[in-house]
Amino acid sequence: MSAVKIIIADASMPSAVGLRDLLTTVSGYVVEAIVGNGKELLAHMANRPCDLVLMEVSMPVMDGIDTMRAMHQLHPKVVVLAVTKLHAVEYINSMLIEGATGYFLKSGTQDELLLAVRAVLRGERYLSPAAQESVDKGYAHTSKDPSGPYVGLTSREREIIRLVALEYTNDEIAAALFISADTVKTHRRSLMSKLNVRSAAGLVKYAVDREWI
Repeated sequence: MSAVKIIIADASMPSAVGLRDLLTTVSGYVVEAIVGNGKELLAHMANRPCDLVLMEVSMPVMDGIDTMRAMHQLHPKVVVLAVTKLHAVEYINSMLIEGATGYFLKSGTQDELLLAVRAVLRGERYLSPAAQESVDKGYAHTSKDPSGPYVGLTSREREIIRLVALEYTNDEIAAALFISADTVKTHRRSLMSKLNVRSAAGLVKYAVDREWI
């Protein structure tokens, strides 16, 4: 059986080296490279694709969510496990929606990480216990700092939430943003999945909590 080729994408060198040192203790795992952001990962993958990527969501230049979207399009067979410090449900759901097989929080143990790696290599979805707790509790479990980053959401999604909160209809949102009503509906479904809310009222509450309106 051939070795599992792994790339670690993490801007924190101490974290990346720690992951590499752990993985090299396992027979059959080979860490081929450490890269510091999504652009470096995609450039490396263009010439030397791997079997598994361990990816920090928080990276400069090109973050994990944008990188995951590109990876899913360019390298759909490569398994990606998010290994990150970010626990907000928006990050978790965004990474899974874009194609990650698992989401592991760095607060977990080394044994838990190796369990996660084995699970995703078998094709199984994996969420570390802390990540599962965030998903179960929904976005109410995350920070509501209005001055903080818009976690896991594109600028278009943020604008749609704001317009929903201002009681715009789908047709009115479409006209305001120069997109089709069907595209608005698709964005709204995606937003409700990312934020674990069931209705427009949940989107409104999200916007109000963050003082977007």
